[in-house]
Amino acid sequence: FTSHSDPASQWTAARKGPAFFSYSDNYLIDTDHGVIIDVEATRSIRQAEVGSTRTMLDRVKDKFDLDPERLIADTAYGTGPMLGWLVDRKIAPHIPVFDKSGRSDGTWSRADFEWDAENDQYICPEGEALKQFRRNYSDPNRGPSDKGVAKYRALKLTCQACPSKAQCCPNMDFRSITREEHEDARQVARNIAKTKQYAVSMRLRKKVEMLFAHLKRILGLGRLRLRGPCGANDEFLLAATAQNLRKLAKIFPAPAALRVAP
Repeated sequence: FTSHSDPASQWTAARKGPAFFSYSDNYLIDTDHGVIIDVEATRSIRQAEVGSTRTMLDRVKDKFDLDPERLIADTAYGTGPMLGWLVDRKIAPHIPVFDKSGRSDGTWSRADFEWDAENDQYICPEGEALKQFRRNYSDPNRGPSDKGVAKYRALKLTCQACPSKAQCCPNMDFRSITREEHEDARQVARNIAKTKQYAVSMRLRKKVEMLFAHLKRILGLGRLRLRGPCGANDEFLLAATAQNLRKLAKIFPAPAALRVAP
């Protein structure tokens, strides 16, 4: 679907709601005080919303020289490339990992296998190794690669004789596991999710949702009056400014009135 009045808008639908043309409002918020640090308007697709995070973090770094210690977000931001980018910048990702490797049929998933980084292999619960390559190739193009997705396989003879084959790979001759390029960053996020600070971060994330609810219900910004990405960004920026002014009025008390001596 394409809007004739604003072709750049995205045809989208909220959960269990009607579809409409829209833009997404993305906030970068200081969770200690609930102050909006940066705003970015994007099309209402996940890739654009996740990409706006990099834009806002780079802009905040250039303008205010701010480097956050951690970033709190929902599962949509827990993709491998996003987590890898955050870890490279020394920003702790307090984000649920977007992971589809789990299984619902009761067999072992990738999380049940132990990663051996030193030998570049997985170890199954029975102690057998799953390797990407089992011999050295003279052609470097067939050797290990640091890009894309790597597949690790167990030996067919080992899996056929394994007593746990029905729980591991009942419909395959051997077990294989894929490992993505940013799996190390995913593991960093999983380890953070087990900490007490992560639980605190998930509660602080409500401050973000409250600002969006305030934007629609109190300020009444349910529809945009300007067209195009620039118009949407201008309206979102003005609305965020109004929200910040309300917040700052509560944080900083009004100066005491001057008294005139009789």
